[in-house]
Amino acid sequence: EKAQLLYNEIDRNRLFYSQVSPEDRSDMNVCFHLHDIALTDAFLDACKNAGCIGLAGHRSVGGFRASIYNAMHIEGVRVLTEVMRTFETNHD
Repeated sequence: EKAQLLYNEIDRNRLFYSQVSPEDRSDMNVCFHLHDIALTDAFLDACKNAGCIGLAGHRSVGGFRASIYNAMHIEGVRVLTEVMRTFETNHD
């Protein structure tokens, strides 16, 4: 449920995309990118301000990675998707 919620937002949001085919997407580590990488720091700041931390992707791959293992409550994913929606509105 958590992964589906986040992937739905990534697929819906004009600012973000996933490089992973739907059939290969992880349920535990959701990787995604911004179309405009110049917005990366602003997005990470918006996430941090909302209490979402540790989203920076691997240094060689870039983008973002949300680890949503069992300890991550669905409310945390809801907060992240709300940040993504607000970010889209503010950077459209």
